[in-house]
Amino acid sequence: MPQSQATADHLPHEHNDALLATARERARTAGLGYSGCLYPPEAWALVAAGIAKLVDVRTAEERKFVGYVPGSVHVAWQIGTALLKNPRFSRELEIKAGKESVIVLLCRSGKRSAAAAEAASKAGFTQVFNVLEGFEGDLDPQNRRGDIGGWRYRNLPWQQD
Repeated sequence: MPQSQATADHLPHEHNDALLATARERARTAGLGYSGCLYPPEAWALVAAGIAKLVDVRTAEERKFVGYVPGSVHVAWQIGTALLKNPRFSRELEIKAGKESVIVLLCRSGKRSAAAAEAASKAGFTQVFNVLEGFEGDLDPQNRRGDIGGWRYRNLPWQQD
């Protein structure tokens, strides 16, 4: 078992409440239109503890070729080769995660998942959080991802087909 999972599975309930409170405060301070923002290890702690559902909003192709978090739910924010907003996003999210559940949304860098979190909040989801840094992190000076933050960079559970 990865160290991060062992740690997350044994966190006291108060720690999980503190993570959610911190995430909510980040959103309040930034004036965001959704519940909050979590860094990848914080999101993983909540998912591993069974408190949150992880929803990957990247395309099916990104998940297949770049990798994904085992056990995550997939609801694409954008679809097709033109990457148009998925008109069924809110409905699919409700079916797969539920409007009242604690939901953490993950994309490549945290930008699409932020847009998806805002849309979900407007659609009536009450506890939707964005995963900052995303799956691959920010671009480095050479315009590559993977060396500055992100789910994989932080050695959290993931796999690749």
